[in-house]
Amino acid sequence: MAGLDGTELPRGAGRATAARWSPAVEDERALKALELFGNPTEREVPLPSRPESAATARRLAQVVALRQWQLGPKVTEDAVLLVSELVGNAVRHTGARVFGLRMRRRPGWIRVEVRDPSRGLPCLMPVQETDISGRGLFLVDKLSDRWGVDLLPRGKTTWFEMRVVDR
Repeated sequence: MAGLDGTELPRGAGRATAARWSPAVEDERALKALELFGNPTEREVPLPSRPESAATARRLAQVVALRQWQLGPKVTEDAVLLVSELVGNAVRHTGARVFGLRMRRRPGWIRVEVRDPSRGLPCLMPVQETDISGRGLFLVDKLSDRWGVDLLPRGKTTWFEMRVVDR
């Protein structure tokens, strides 16, 4: 994998680490997001379709994964990244004013859903090493155990699921 300067990086070296957004660093902002927008495990949380909502969605996913579900740093890191990718697609490609975030857990699995009013289906495209965009669904496909899209009467829900170790 090539770094930003074109040099080869070891696999995983370009990825954010859990310490970057662990409770010691982001907890206050994450808890504030939970207070302001609601808990996505209790109900679908509506967020404005703006680029800055990706940060809010990441914080909500982080506080749920780490505090509520007590997931490990690697699973949390991957889930937060994939939330960001699905939200980014909803903001960039749907023309919606609002999208919804929902997080669910059942034994051995987590599921994250992003609902928007567009019925346009996301498309997994081939990715080249030199691509500077278009990697979102590629990451979702590689890091999740399964993902998909459910068409609704008005819009769609794009989701991913990941296996987790129950504690």
